Amino acid sequence: MKLNIALLPGDGIGPEVLTQAVKCLEAVEESFNHQFVFKKAPVGAIAIDMTGNPLPDQTLALCKEADAVLFGAIGDPKYDNDPKAKVRPEQGLLKLRKELGLFTNIRPVKVFPTLISKSPLKEDIIAGTDFTIYRELTGGIYFGEKKLNDAGTIASDLCEYSEKEISRIAHLAFKAAKNRNNKLTLVDKANVLESSRLWRKVVSKIGESYPEVALDFLFVDNAAMQIILNPSQFDVILTENMFGDIISDEASVIGGSIGLLASASVGDENALFEPIHGSYPQATGKDIANPVASILSAAMLLEHFQLFEEAMAVREAVDKALKKGVVTPDLNPDSKYGTNHVGDFVADNVVDNHDDLNMNDENIGLGKSTII
Repeated sequence: MKLNIALLPGDGIGPEVLTQAVKCLEAVEESFNHQFVFKKAPVGAIAIDMTGNPLPDQTLALCKEADAVLFGAIGDPKYDNDPKAKVRPEQGLLKLRKELGLFTNIRPVKVFPTLISKSPLKEDIIAGTDFTIYRELTGGIYFGEKKLNDAGTIASDLCEYSEKEISRIAHLAFKAAKNRNNKLTLVDKANVLESSRLWRKVVSKIGESYPEVALDFLFVDNAAMQIILNPSQFDVILTENMFGDIISDEASVIGGSIGLLASASVGDENALFEPIHGSYPQATGKDIANPVASILSAAMLLEHFQLFEEAMAVREAVDKALKKGVVTPDLNPDSKYGTNHVGDFVADNVVDNHDDLNMNDENIGLGKSTII
């Protein structure tokens, strides 16, 4: 298969982790005889510095022409710490989602057995956790009308949803639940918000078309608590834009590091894949950023194009790295391995994928994955 993939490294650690994901896709090329054509473009703070625009026209055009987009990270403290800034890196990502019609964000949350001790939560609470969050991505308060009075003392953000916007993601979430454990939880605030009451009405009606899927409802404050108290109760969570943003980041701590969680943003014609972590500017250039989330985002890209065997090869290589302790310092403060080393190890083991054989631990320390 030939795929044209737009690479948007972005800011902070984005370029470093994206490089490791590309290494793994190149390993898939070699092992499975595919052709991936990569083209890079700026986005975010670096694009503002270069052009004054967080999403230059050339970047948007490249993404529209590509089969898929692989994204790094976005954000910079010089904008985060300036409330008066009129142009911000995050505006580039929001516009990209809107322009590409990426209305569904899919975030798997799964505990790696080898890392269960790294979680801040007790093992008996998180054991068996495996759920997916379906977050609406192009509507709601992030895209609603924004107002600020002349004195700068009163502000408002409009949260608005249409039945169409809710319906299209709800169908995707129900279909996902059918292929999993037949349970869907809608997270809303229907006791207070009119927009949430519309969500509940539309999703309930659609649920009648999926009788095999058990549908339940949780207010977002209760859902936030339940994700910590009993995360294994969930299968598929469906929610609106802002609630999804918050609870998916909350869920990221379950596995022990936000550097482990990948995501896909999909629409009718386009797809973008990115780690859910931010740009982590404090780690930029230090070779300590965890590339696993970016690598697993590349695996989600492969799955999107029905390359399931290839995606599994990447996931198994990641599992091998975790089991062997080839991890960055966020997972093991005493680790001697950096971002590039972990990426090299995973890529090497996509090519040499022999589960029934043992690897030479001494050579792992030398940056090799010799099979013995």
